[in-house]
Parts: sequence; structure tokens; C-alpha cells
Amino acid sequence: MVLSALNHILDVVVLAAAPVAGGGVKNSIVRFFQEGGPLMYVNIFWMAVAIAVIVERIVTLLFRYNLNAEPFMDQITKLVLQGNVDRAVKLCRAAPNAPLAKVISAGLTRANRGEMEVAKAVEEAILEHTPPIQTRIPWLWSLANIATLVGLIGTIVGLIGTFQALGNVPADQKQALLSNGISEAMNNTAFGLSIAVTCIVAHLFLSSYAKRMVDTVELSALKLENILSRRAAGETSAMDYEKSA
Repeated sequence: MVLSALNHILDVVVLAAAPVAGGGVKNSIVRFFQEGGPLMYVNIFWMAVAIAVIVERIVTLLFRYNLNAEPFMDQITKLVLQGNVDRAVKLCRAAPNAPLAKVISAGLTRANRGEMEVAKAVEEAILEHTPPIQTRIPWLWSLANIATLVGLIGTIVGLIGTFQALGNVPADQKQALLSNGISEAMNNTAFGLSIAVTCIVAHLFLSSYAKRMVDTVELSALKLENILSRRAAGETSAMDYEKSA
């Protein structure tokens, strides 16, 4: 399965590079993996895992969980201060996957039970819905280390095999054998480091984005508690809220 996936990727690369390099690109990539030895294919597995994690997190954070907090909270504020809490809850349910909407909805459903109940509901919802935002992102750092170490093992195995074989071949074949061994070693190193760099860059982006999303959820939850407090104090319109802000 991994080999067939690799061939598919190579075909795509060849098609994309055909106007420039013709059919030589696929041959170069195939030769790169063949010269790297069996541990190159081990790192292909870890590369596939890393790509799957990166794609899944990008789709989840940027599309499924994404919700523009500022206009959303502005609309929630207007509805709550106008007494339309039910409409505010329906607005939250219009974005059923967004952690922000789930946390705000949890607070709104207890809006008439007092500030303490709202605070408890919001805190419980935050603890429940914010951890999935950061799920699997720490894997990328571990995958970077694994890929680097597998590449290093491939490098060492290639060098050991080369030096062991040098003593059993004629002198005129030693140069070619040494060249092949160095190619195997360097290819493993290059491939492992390439995977590691990709994982680290993705980890930097995704962890930063996830942290901002969690901070936004927590800040919006605090705003909701303040809005409900203002409503309980008698501010019954968005105009009253704007005057006090």
C-alpha cells in the first residue's frame, strides 16, 4: 500500500514537472529511494503519518472549528441584551462543530439560573471542548524526532555495510561500492531531516493557531459572563451596553 501510494505521488510530481524536466524527475526520485535502502521505506511510513496529522489538523482547525469570534460575539451580545436568549442559543447551534459556539451555548442555556451556574457551565464546557483543539498536534514533534533517528539509523547501517564489504571486493570495485554506500547514508539523512523540518514547521503553525483559538474561547466566555451580568443589572438593549463600554 505504501509503495503504491509512493508511485502515485511520483506520477503526480512527474506530471507537474513534465514541461520542465520531462520524464527524468520520476527516475531521479525512484533512484533516490532505491539508493537509500530499506530504511527509506520505513521513513515513508512516518512521512505518511505526519502528512495525515497535518492535513487532518488543518481541515479541523481552519474549517470545522473555525468561527469568526468578533462578529459572532457582537450578535450574541445584541440578542442577549434584547432578551432574545433563545435566538442566541439557536445562533450557537448554527455552528455545531465550533468549540466557541459550544461554550457560549452552555452558558446561555443557564442564563436564568444565576451567575454562579453560568460560570460553572462555562468552565465545564471549556474543559470539555478546548482539549480537542490541540489534539494530535504534539505528535508532530515526536514524528520529527522519529524520522530523524530512522534517517540516522539508515545512515549508520549504510556506512557499516559499505565498510564491511570493502574488504571483500577487488580494488577496482571499491570506489563504486564506497560511492553507493555514501549515497545510501546521505539519502537517509536528507530524507529524515526533510520530514523532521516539515513536522517542526507544521507544529509551530498549528500549535500557535490552536493556542489563539483556545485563548479566544476563554476570552469570549468571560465576555459572556459579563454580558449576562449587565443584563441582570438592568441593561436591556445593545445601546445601553455600548454606552457603558
